[in-house]
Amino acid sequence: MKPLADKIRPSCMEEVVGQQHLIGKGKILNRIIETKQIPNMIFYGPPGVGKTTIANIIAGATNKRFYKLNATNASVSDIKKIIDELDNLMSINGVLLYLDEIQNFNKKQQQSLLEYTENGQITLIASTTENPYFYVYNALLSRSSVFEFKPLSKEDIVKSLLRAVKAVENELKDTKVICDESILEFLAENSGGDLRKSINNLQLTLYTASRNIDGNIEITLEIAKECSGKKALNYDKLGDNHYDVLSAFQKSIRGSDPDGAIHYLARLVKAGDLISICRRLMVIASEDIGLAYPSAISIVKSCVDSAMQLGFPEARIPLAEAVILLATSPKSNSAINAIDNALKDLDNINVGEVPEYLKDAHYEGAQKLNRGTGYKYPHNYKNHYVKQQYLPNNIKNAVYYIPGDNKMENSAKAYMSFIRDVNK
Repeated sequence: MKPLADKIRPSCMEEVVGQQHLIGKGKILNRIIETKQIPNMIFYGPPGVGKTTIANIIAGATNKRFYKLNATNASVSDIKKIIDELDNLMSINGVLLYLDEIQNFNKKQQQSLLEYTENGQITLIASTTENPYFYVYNALLSRSSVFEFKPLSKEDIVKSLLRAVKAVENELKDTKVICDESILEFLAENSGGDLRKSINNLQLTLYTASRNIDGNIEITLEIAKECSGKKALNYDKLGDNHYDVLSAFQKSIRGSDPDGAIHYLARLVKAGDLISICRRLMVIASEDIGLAYPSAISIVKSCVDSAMQLGFPEARIPLAEAVILLATSPKSNSAINAIDNALKDLDNINVGEVPEYLKDAHYEGAQKLNRGTGYKYPHNYKNHYVKQQYLPNNIKNAVYYIPGDNKMENSAKAYMSFIRDVNK
């Protein structure tokens, strides 16, 4: 039986929901169809948002021979078969190849397309749910235009579900589908922006719903919930979305927004990604809170250890404690700036030798090499401080640590100024 999603697949841009930033009036994909000058394109976005549909519509607007491959099961031999037909009379105007899930092609497979996409014999439209800048071979990427597809809104999905219900009624002729719009809104909300998933769930709901005394199909919220399962979550531990969520998680804590931080923690908890959460919290404690609240890392370490011992679902509690602590703590990035600037100098300039009096002198013959000679032992001086040069001569005036403006670092700054002034 043909899936309902295929039965109602749009055949023109006017029927497509969402992606108005690409297909709206006067927008780029609409203009491309109007001119019929189709470039090599890569469609990037989550599943079920219209990538395949729009590719099919574009293919229908050209006079090129159309081929469709899925990179999950296609091979170089499949591409060679298409190449062998390039001189065929049916391919005289060229070939348009739609390659779904291109991220599953390795470098060699992607390279096999290069010559033909460059000379125009093959026009490539590839789609991927992964960031193409990470997964598509650079030479092929440079010959293509990348278009990002966005998740569909609940309102967009409801429009398509209403269309699907109408299509079912037309097919069944004398049978009506009784379905409150709130049920369609639930199906849309539950799909996580994936239209195909919401239509598939609707189809299952229609098949399992009972008929009322009038012989009409009556859908209830209980049946819709039973057929939909858990709400879809757009998260892949190995995918692009993984890093997007982690990035938003850290930036929310850095921005002192406990609500945003807890939201992204919840996404990570839902995905069961305990290792990534714990690792990122330890990083944040040093990178973003740092010397403004040095004890934060100890507290976070205790929360992380507790979470690792507890496992989910209880791990969410100490993790939430750590997140709220960090989000509401004073912030300083002076430590990461200091080490990164020092590393930058090592990479870019000749920093020179360690001063002789700072070199190790704990071995026989060290004095003959002038090691340690002239070193001033700070504990022998007032306030355990004496002025002497510690940096190599080539960078003796370098300043790496710049204290942040917070209580802890202002106190440390005052102490350093005090001992230096007293010991002048």
